[in-house]
Amino acid sequence: MKKICQICGKDESQTEVVPSIIVRPSVVSIIKPDHPDWDTNGFICREDLQKYRKEYLLKLISDEKGEVSNLELDVINKLSEYEAISENIEKEFKENLTFGEKLSDLIASFGGSWKFIISFGLIMLFWVSVNSYFLAAQAFDPYPFILLNLVLSCLAALQAPIIMMSQNRQEARDRNRAEQDYKINLKAELELRQLHQKVDHLLIQQWERMAEIQAIQLEMLDELKKSTAG
Repeated sequence: MKKICQICGKDESQTEVVPSIIVRPSVVSIIKPDHPDWDTNGFICREDLQKYRKEYLLKLISDEKGEVSNLELDVINKLSEYEAISENIEKEFKENLTFGEKLSDLIASFGGSWKFIISFGLIMLFWVSVNSYFLAAQAFDPYPFILLNLVLSCLAALQAPIIMMSQNRQEARDRNRAEQDYKINLKAELELRQLHQKVDHLLIQQWERMAEIQAIQLEMLDELKKSTAG
């Protein structure tokens, strides 16, 4: 018998077809409104099966959350097409950084370290010592060290926005990482749901076949008893 898709009419020479009996009832409920003559003894191609699986997942998320976001739609598309979702966020983020952004990250990293605190403390100590003792008579910045206060004010004014720029990029990186984790978790959850449904579907099919085999065996035993009695 030639295997023909019940949805698009393509046969096995044109596309890959699978038995309709493997389609889960939840997906069949999406197919039947469009194709009332759906037969579990027929066949369906992989493309149409993926399309209706995608519609089922969209309906599932829409019923639970009321709205499907672009992020969730991307997960469903990749899940339907059996594509990987995980990405190297850190590598991609670093590749897109400009020279100015890399420089601000380095400055922010150094400004928030003990190296900066110790080195700046030594510089201040040297500055005060030179102007108070070594060059007391001809100090270029005598007490109360107005020039030093000006340098410190300028340094603080420049350092604050540089650190804020670095923190904003860190926040964007964390947000991308959180979105990536959510997409992976959502895909895993949807795959587990489909797996549970598939296992339940296979168990029901197996139970029906066993019941059918048992009924045939009982009929054969009855016929055997009748022939023995006769």
